[in-house]
This record gives sequence, C-alpha cells and structure tokens, in this order.
Amino acid sequence: MRLHGAVFMSNHYHLLLTVETARQLSGFMHYVNGQIAREVCRLYSWKDRVWSRRYVATLVSVEEAAQVGRFRYLLAHGAKENLVASPREWPGVHCAKVLATGGSLRGVWIDRTLQYEAERSGKDCNPTTFRETYRLTFDPLPCWANLDPSAYQTRVESLLRDVEAEAKEACERRGLEPLGLDKILRQSPQALPNRVKKSPAPLVHAASKAVRKILRDGYRVFLGAYRIAAEKLRSGDRSAEFPVGCFPPALPFVEERLPLPAT
Repeated sequence: MRLHGAVFMSNHYHLLLTVETARQLSGFMHYVNGQIAREVCRLYSWKDRVWSRRYVATLVSVEEAAQVGRFRYLLAHGAKENLVASPREWPGVHCAKVLATGGSLRGVWIDRTLQYEAERSGKDCNPTTFRETYRLTFDPLPCWANLDPSAYQTRVESLLRDVEAEAKEACERRGLEPLGLDKILRQSPQALPNRVKKSPAPLVHAASKAVRKILRDGYRVFLGAYRIAAEKLRSGDRSAEFPVGCFPPALPFVEERLPLPAT
C-alpha cells in the first residue's frame, strides 16, 4: 500500500492511498482507527464511541486533474478552515511541510501490550523501553510518479502557495484573522462544534463527466451482481458467485481469480 498524503484535524482525518485490494484497505483502516480510539480513550478517559461512523473510502480516477484536485484539497486543510495562515503551520500531523521539503514524518509507537504486561508483573521499567520511533515517507501521486524528487517538491510547493494565497484572500475579504496556534491548542478534546457539516460523500472523484459515468456505471454493475448473489445466498444457494473484490455476508473476501499456468 502506498501513502501519498495525510492530514489529521481535530475531529477527522484524510488519507490519500493507493491500495491493492479492498481487503487491504479494510484491514489497514480497521487497525488505524482501532489504535487511535484506544489512545484517545486512554489519554482523555473517553467513555463513549470515538468514531461516529465507519470510514468512507472514495475512488479517485486515474486522471491527473482528479488526483491533483484531491491532493490539493488534502493539502489545504488547516488554512481553508481559517485555522492557520498556512497548512505548514498546522500543529498536528500534516504532510504539507515534509512534502514541500522532501523530508519525512517521525512518530513514536508505544507498545501498550508490553507496557501492560510489565505493569502487571510489577517491573520497574524505563518508559522508553516501550517506545520505538518510526519514519513515515510519502509516495508521489501516481500521475506524477515519473517526476524526480526535486520536480515533485516544486509542484507541491506551487500547490501550497496557491492554497496560502487563496486562504489569505478569503480572510481579507471577510475581515478575519486565522484562529492561530494558541487558540487551537487550547481547545478541549471533548468540545463540540457549533455546527457540523453533513453532506453525502461522492461515489467517485473524477475530473470529467465521461470518466465519472464510466466509474459510476461500473459500480452499478458490481452492486447489481452483489445483490443477485446475496439474494441467492439468503435463499440457501451456497454456490452463489459474488463479484471479485467484495466482502460477501459471513464469507471470505472474494479474491481475483488468476488464470492457471499452461502445461
């Protein structure tokens, strides 16, 4: 799996990924969301559900405009909400700065299992015993994969400058100033926003109407085949064939059926 961009805001996050299968994506998201939820509950004594709903995965077409458009949308987080003047200033995890400079993100993984076992056995261990530093690098967008690192950084820098200029213009037009780091960091993790944006996620992200129609039509065919197979399964037909790349009810993920080698 390849990670092209990541940004973690105060109440949601976005990832731009290239995955091999839906099962790979499902397993990854299950693990990431589960670990985040456990850490939130540990740090803030959270007793309720951490995530209000399951994650939403939206397909991005192979079109350069579609990929760059989603990439720019991800990079703009922090500035487009008038929280900071530049996405580079966001105090949380954000790929903007490291992508523009060619660096990488570093984070600390805490092995809570080993820590728990040590505490149960009464061992007096140094906290660093359970910590390991990881370095996270980002892969280039598929449409820009042929660029050398310096050219890729230049394009990211151009997108960021465009985002910063747009955010500055919006502030001046409305007579506002960005919220700023101090106020952002003073926010309580359990504070609720005055208004929550609720809108259905698009089925696909595409730059042209023609490609969007192809992807939507393909999904309708996939969905129709799934429903037919599910109906057969409910009626007791265990031989029902589900389309490749889906999760049948209470059955294993349907892998791609590769042709047998010739003999």
